[in-house]
Amino acid sequence: MGEPADKMFKKILIANRGEIACRVMKTARAMGIQTVAVYSDADDGALHMRMADEAVHIGGAAASESYLVIDRIIQACKETGAEAVHPGYGFLSENQKFYTALEKAGIAFIGPGQKAIAAMGDKIESKKLAMKAGVSTVPGHADIIEDPEEAVKIAADIGLPVMIKASAGGGGKGMRVAWSEEEVRDGFKSAKSEAASSFGDDRVFIEKFIEEPRHIEIQVLADGQGTTLYVGERECSIQRRHQKVIEEAPSPFLDEATRKAMGEQAVALSEAVDYRSAGTVEFIVDKERNFYFLEMNTRLQVEHPVTELVTGIDLVEQMIRVAAGEKLQLTQDDIRLNGWAIESRIYAEDPYRGFLPSIGRLTRYQPPKENRIVRVDTGVVEGSEITMFYDPMIAKLCTYGATRAEAIDNMIDALNGFRIEGISHNINFVNAVCNHERFREGRLSTNFIAEEYPEGFVGAPLKQETERQLVAVAVVAHLRDLARGTSISGQVPHFVPRIGQDWRVQCGEQNFTVRTTVGDYATDVTVDNDHMIVESRYRPGQAQFVGNVGSRRMQAMVTRTLEGYLLTFDGATREFIIRTPTGAEMAALMPVKEAVDMSKFLVCPMPGALMQLHVEVGDEVKTGQPLAVIEAMKMENVLRAETDGVVKAVNARPGDSLAVDDIILELE
Repeated sequence: MGEPADKMFKKILIANRGEIACRVMKTARAMGIQTVAVYSDADDGALHMRMADEAVHIGGAAASESYLVIDRIIQACKETGAEAVHPGYGFLSENQKFYTALEKAGIAFIGPGQKAIAAMGDKIESKKLAMKAGVSTVPGHADIIEDPEEAVKIAADIGLPVMIKASAGGGGKGMRVAWSEEEVRDGFKSAKSEAASSFGDDRVFIEKFIEEPRHIEIQVLADGQGTTLYVGERECSIQRRHQKVIEEAPSPFLDEATRKAMGEQAVALSEAVDYRSAGTVEFIVDKERNFYFLEMNTRLQVEHPVTELVTGIDLVEQMIRVAAGEKLQLTQDDIRLNGWAIESRIYAEDPYRGFLPSIGRLTRYQPPKENRIVRVDTGVVEGSEITMFYDPMIAKLCTYGATRAEAIDNMIDALNGFRIEGISHNINFVNAVCNHERFREGRLSTNFIAEEYPEGFVGAPLKQETERQLVAVAVVAHLRDLARGTSISGQVPHFVPRIGQDWRVQCGEQNFTVRTTVGDYATDVTVDNDHMIVESRYRPGQAQFVGNVGSRRMQAMVTRTLEGYLLTFDGATREFIIRTPTGAEMAALMPVKEAVDMSKFLVCPMPGALMQLHVEVGDEVKTGQPLAVIEAMKMENVLRAETDGVVKAVNARPGDSLAVDDIILELE
């Protein structure tokens, strides 16, 4: 890279925030280009504004008051002398009005031209264009649908199940799967509502829902001067509510012939709209490797790092060079896929409570160290605030390996060493998926999460051997806590502290008998009849245990609790209560505290705004009936009755901002 060429930009503005703003800045800095950040009230002091050479305040916390206000972005460019804008993803990245405004102001757009943005930004029109370009498309109705009854008729003609999708949609918003006429009616209404609130465009269309589908996308790169390349594929089948969770490159499903066919169709579509810059053509692939066009994203994808890891190509650098008028120095023969890369999206959400969004301050944020096999793209640091105003993604954790199995093992190890406190997060969940036998075998579909976790996520299962190994780790942590305590207190002459050898460990309904022989570095531990040697330099107060338990290397998060230790490992969190034999006998005699019955209260499960309230005082409700709609982090969440009853009191009204556990209404 090195110094910028004469025609290269001297300064660019990144019209985005968070991890993607930081990601673009890293490449710009390496190219010798100065960067300008923009920030809202909620992002004052954020990492991306600190990384930039300059930062400009552009408005209030809500995106509609800052990151989506075109005039303020243009003004920030003029104030700082920025010659070009990189939009990242989301916000204004695929907004043709933004492109036009930049062009009028004489500011370069680091992305495709207006023709491509306009053509591919409308899912209805893009599907028609794809068909014209000879790209395989999903059977469906590509025209605007006026009302629920027309939607039902169209769905019947296509054949259930169907997918209802917002024409201007993206990121899973304004998208519903319907398996019955009633679900078509309800899905049509909710998709239109969500599309209107998310994109200001309530048009929806319907297409056939492909069963056992895989989501595989082709990365394209074009210079607008005659060269258009496909840069391999990414498998993005691990999704929840159409939001990608884990991505990888290459796909474990494609053969070379299918990869080539998909790549060539992606190139044909790109050339049909005079594409330049980096872009992605998304396909749905069935179990027979038949593939169908979904949409084209005319921007940098969230999951672009896995492509960079297996190709060695910096996609952001190529975007900047193309926008500056340079030709691509690559040919199709130069594109080689070497090794394997996996990306886990780390979200601020609680997988144990239906993946509800979580907000708050990151009191601890310690990602694994980056090296040749670990990459962390993030926009936060310890102490950063996760707010309700933006997407809940905290970081993207990527790992590389020579093989898929190696990349997965590296991901599990990195997740085991990723420490986040202060908010709820999904590290255990993505760790559990990576440890899942079906995932490791590559038997993926976009239904993976729904099929493997139909009742929600309750933590990863652990083998009995692993449970006993964690018992040993907890006991060793306890012994070292005791040793430290006896060394700094009770300094009585001739007093020799004694630490017992026998322990009783409780984990949920399980009970273990443990005997120990203590050493400084190595400790002999027998859990029931399973003997192992624990070797570790772990010391009290450390957040992480790293060491060998028997023949196994283990890396587990350790948190001290009132009676024991909370250990997190391989997607499971277990509390181990450690007592002496006498203490265990006494604890067994203690009464069990009964939980409070909250089934008669509808409480807000997340911070957000109450958008709709479907009932009033005196209304009779049935179990499962929709009662309210909460909007948080750009998604609508329907709250339903957990029991039959009559509405006794209503404590909130549409438009109210609610905190977690605020009571919305009460039943009798």
